[in-house]
Amino acid sequence: MKNRSLVSITDYTKEEYIRILNLAEEFEKNPTQRILEDFVVATLFFEPSTRTRLSFESAASRLGAKVIGFSDASNSSVSKGESLKDTILTVSNYSDIIVMRHPREGSARFASEVSTVPIINAGDGGNQHPTQCLLDLYSIRKTQGKLDGLNVAFVGDLKYGRTVHSNVMALCNFNTTFHLVSPLELKLPSYVKMHIKSNNLNYHQYTDLSEVMPVADIIYMTRIQKERFSDPIEYEKVKNAYILTANMLSGCKENMRVLHPLPRVNEITEDVDATKQAYYFQQALNGVYVRQALLASILGVK
Repeated sequence: MKNRSLVSITDYTKEEYIRILNLAEEFEKNPTQRILEDFVVATLFFEPSTRTRLSFESAASRLGAKVIGFSDASNSSVSKGESLKDTILTVSNYSDIIVMRHPREGSARFASEVSTVPIINAGDGGNQHPTQCLLDLYSIRKTQGKLDGLNVAFVGDLKYGRTVHSNVMALCNFNTTFHLVSPLELKLPSYVKMHIKSNNLNYHQYTDLSEVMPVADIIYMTRIQKERFSDPIEYEKVKNAYILTANMLSGCKENMRVLHPLPRVNEITEDVDATKQAYYFQQALNGVYVRQALLASILGVK
């Protein structure tokens, strides 16, 4: 995995997923190791982020790396009209690896083609979010004790939800049964469903969240993303389509856990936070360990 970019979750194999998860377990036991002191990590966030950016910077800092970059494109030469190509070529001169989030789909793939250092895609529009996917796999394995043969329900914005797209593609390696809950306007794109079909796996589509509560091992809630809608009226139609409350958890499986890539708006009420099913804040912490594993692997230290 040394010097290999991570743009799509399909860039890595099932065996490589497992290697990253196992390495993340090691970092969870000992997260502060000064093994990247000779490296510079650049974080280029052309789109707002809290958890992804800070967990990457926390991961790099705990490993002793120097972190450079920006969290607002208006504070960079992009505001002067600099092209993405020129930004990447310039920052490649200053760093050993680039972590990039960009609102345009396909931007991370383009960056990986022009960069002289590895690129980690921290989200490109509504396309992919592979590092979130890996921390989600880590969270699922921690809560369920396995990845194979689970019933996983994805709820909410399945059309624009880049975390959902990456997760479905990765979970196709683990004999997953998919339960897809969304408004008709926000169904999972056909190209993602093709990954399920090509692996001869089953998926079921719903508009009613209550139907999946008794069968799911994982309920993966997502925010209806206002920023992805060009028409505000369309957003208003679906913004409150699914709201998970503590009362709704009464008939679920004993092992069921609720995940969410965060931030949440109102799709999970705060009374869920105190239940044993809530796992989304621990899920966010898991991101540090998984991103430590990725940085160490791609930079060839582990």
